[in-house]
Amino acid sequence: MPELRVLVVDDDYRVAGLHRDAVAAQPGFVALEPVRTAADALVALRTHSPDLVLADVYLPDGDGIEIVRAASADAFVLSAATDAATVRRAFAAGALAYLVKPFEERVLADRLAAYGRYRNLLAAPALTQEQIDRAGAAMHGAGDAPSIARSATEQTVLAALGADEASASEVAERAGVSRATAQRHLSALATRGLVEVSLRYGATGRPEHRFRTAHG
Repeated sequence: MPELRVLVVDDDYRVAGLHRDAVAAQPGFVALEPVRTAADALVALRTHSPDLVLADVYLPDGDGIEIVRAASADAFVLSAATDAATVRRAFAAGALAYLVKPFEERVLADRLAAYGRYRNLLAAPALTQEQIDRAGAAMHGAGDAPSIARSATEQTVLAALGADEASASEVAERAGVSRATAQRHLSALATRGLVEVSLRYGATGRPEHRFRTAHG
């Protein structure tokens, strides 16, 4: 996969330099020369076609979130603004992440690494639902505690089970996965106490495993 080109948009040249250096230190990424204004950002977007934009909100001549909205590239918003309206606006404009300044370099490094995984998972010309779910989890699952983190497929299976009792075949049909995949994830969830298992005897006399979400 080609290296991912990243454009930093920040009017503080010291902060922009730190972000540029963090990008340059990340394997698989290339840092473009940072820009300090909205006007220069629009020129750089047309000229360099970056894969990812790291945009501050407050620029001398405009709004960084509007740069995110106008960009055909992916984007993170990096800002000191913490009001909910600004954060919601950033996500509505298409930002994949919102990092509150100041933050440690490793925070940006972790998000860039997650973005690299996300892009790798979306590199195929056609994608399955599982691949799409895995890409979303790769980008947005970085903050999950390891003890409670679940795979995207497992989350899909659990959501398909819902509040009803169901068999592995029924869950598989709802989730759009194979019966074997549903059975495997349901069994893993049962082992962790998140799903309850019971037996039901049908007309043939053969028992069928039935699953239900556990209630604590």
